[in-house]
Amino acid sequence: MTADVPDGVGLSGLHDAASGCRGCELWEPATQTVFGSGPETARIVFVGEQPGDQEDRRGEPFVGPAGRLLDRALADAGIDRADTYVTNAVKHFRFRPTPKRRLHVSPGNEHIAACRPWLDAELALLAPEIVVCLGAVAARALIAPSFRITKDRGQLLPRPMTPEQEDAGVQQSWLMATLHPSAILRTPEEERATAYDAVVADLRVAASALA
Repeated sequence: MTADVPDGVGLSGLHDAASGCRGCELWEPATQTVFGSGPETARIVFVGEQPGDQEDRRGEPFVGPAGRLLDRALADAGIDRADTYVTNAVKHFRFRPTPKRRLHVSPGNEHIAACRPWLDAELALLAPEIVVCLGAVAARALIAPSFRITKDRGQLLPRPMTPEQEDAGVQQSWLMATLHPSAILRTPEEERATAYDAVVADLRVAASALA
């Protein structure tokens, strides 16, 4: 089953339509679809992997511990979170239930593919100058399957354009990848500050490009 993405409805219309998405099986155990959030005027978009437990319960992206860390990193890099759009490559929380908590399970390629039409529709409407992939899942989906965060993060890469966009003189936009905030939270405490500083340095590259 594929996602039924409507045309010409704007971000709010996409949000409403995505709430009924049945493009893969993840909708059934999840609490709700977690769509992207932010202004249509956002010049920079952050794409993560999938919502976590708190995001699934609240219906908003990046509102849990990883979201709070992202907020701090954005502030340290000179980027106003209110001017950004945040979303995920996969819009439903994939998890394994246990007696005490729901454990995160990484989405499969089939889930990324099923949600890709929603992500493409978001990016087409927003037309951001920079798309920042948070973590390997988003980077492999939007940059290349062979992309390696540890090797290639922090580099501005040109977003592919269609021949029609090139003929129309559409301005070049950029892709970049950095560590997902949740990866920093999983880093051993003695190494966490270094990992955090690396992400802030990457975000400053994006901030400089916007400036």
